[in-house]
Amino acid sequence: MGEKLVGKINGKVAVITGCASGIGKATAKLFIKEGARVVLGDIQDDLGKALSDELGPNAIYQHANVRSENHIKSLIELAVERFGKLDIMFNNAGFGGVGGPINEIPTDAWDVTMEVMLRSVFLGMKNAVPIMKKQGYGNIISTASVAGMRTGFGPHAYSTAKAAIIHLTHTVAMELGEFNIRVNCVAPGGIATAIFGRGLGFPQDWAERLSDMLKSTYLSQIQPIKRAGLPEDIAKAVLWLASDDSSFVSGHALLVDGGLLSRSILEQDTGELEERFKALGIEDMEEHRRKLNEDIAKLKNEPIE
Repeated sequence: MGEKLVGKINGKVAVITGCASGIGKATAKLFIKEGARVVLGDIQDDLGKALSDELGPNAIYQHANVRSENHIKSLIELAVERFGKLDIMFNNAGFGGVGGPINEIPTDAWDVTMEVMLRSVFLGMKNAVPIMKKQGYGNIISTASVAGMRTGFGPHAYSTAKAAIIHLTHTVAMELGEFNIRVNCVAPGGIATAIFGRGLGFPQDWAERLSDMLKSTYLSQIQPIKRAGLPEDIAKAVLWLASDDSSFVSGHALLVDGGLLSRSILEQDTGELEERFKALGIEDMEEHRRKLNEDIAKLKNEPIE
């Protein structure tokens, strides 16, 4: 009989934010496959609970709005209470955020975007560190983006937040190395997830349809490797950062982009994109974007339960 294979993160405990779809979902599945136990957080409760049920007894889902420090702290406390420790903190939650010309961006919508994209990463780091220092080890991973490395790959707020995540990763890694805590981030390129459509305000089913359309067209052409990046590609990179295979890696932004950043100019075929949007019944993208920005701004003063 052959020896039973041991997973790359066998016995480790992870908290994953933004677990319900895309990169977070793919990572949760891979972590479980590789022997981890996971605490999952998201605001899409139906999807999050369904994922937890699918993954079995080594996964727990809890509602978590990453704009709330109490919600993030509660995820970490749940991991320690249920599984006894916290090995991996994966700050993954995000969305497309506010967009448009700089003079048209509502200030409240900018603030909400920064709360979801950047402040949540800070809160995840802040609240994971005391547990990890007490243990004498830990591993913090965050989702950045190629948009944080060069202009032209995302809206103003999104790009700013992702660039800040990379810099925060560098500075916090310098601080925590002496405590045997590694801090890294993964920087995806054009990945076929529903974030494109959700960032445009589409409902989940429409966002997934748009993702499928772009997977075989736009996203398969924008980088030297002529296929769309998949959430599973990023999950494998996160697994490497989470495993002992990367034990001497800290303060690193791991680019997983199919060579996209190596292009001198991102040649966007906006005409093709507009046709894809029209196929989904969206004719006036500028008006759609303005409405989405207004909706994001309204979140600023809504209570987080």
